[in-house]
Amino acid sequence: MLPSMTSEPEQQIGVGTQDAFQRLWTPHRMAYIQGENKPTGPGADDGCPFCSIPAKSDEDGLIVRRGEQVYAVLNLYPYNGGHLMTVPYRHVADYTELTGPETAELAELTKQAMTALRTASGAHGFNIGMNQGTVAGAGIAAHLHQHIVPRWGGDTNFMPVVGHTKVLPQLLADTRKMLAESWPSA
Repeated sequence: MLPSMTSEPEQQIGVGTQDAFQRLWTPHRMAYIQGENKPTGPGADDGCPFCSIPAKSDEDGLIVRRGEQVYAVLNLYPYNGGHLMTVPYRHVADYTELTGPETAELAELTKQAMTALRTASGAHGFNIGMNQGTVAGAGIAAHLHQHIVPRWGGDTNFMPVVGHTKVLPQLLADTRKMLAESWPSA
C-alpha cells in the first residue's frame, strides 16, 4: 500500500458509497460508451471509421501495417495493450462477402500481427475473432473487422472485474510505433 493510502474509508463526497478503494477515473471511455465514432447507418458514407482511417497518416490513424486489400490498426478502445484489428478496405459487413484475395490477406495480416506482438511484447497467447452483427457484439457491425488481442499469463487482474476499468500501461501512439517496428517482413 502506498504511504498516502490508508485502509480507512475516505470522505468522497458525490462519488458514491465510501470505501477503501482509490478511484481511477477513465473519462476517455465515455466516448466509447456514448457511441462516439460509430457510424450513423450501414453505408460506407454513413461515418464509418474503418472507411475513413485509411485516408489518415499511419500515426494519426493508428495504422500498424497497410496491405493491398486489408490493413492492421490498433483498437481505439483496446481490451489489452496491443489489441489490433485487421480490416478490409472495402466496406463489407459479413465475412462471406469477402473476396478470395481479401480473405487470404486478412489471414496473412493476422499471422503477421501475432508475430509482431510476440516480438514487441512477448505475448503468451491470443484471442482472435470477429463479432458478426450487432446481436453478436459487433461495435461497428457495418464494416467487418477481426480482433487480435494479445494475452499474457496473469493479465486479468482485479481492475476489470471489480473496477470495470482497463489499465493500459502505454499510449496508443507508442504501441503503434513499437508494433510497426516489430512487424515481420513480407
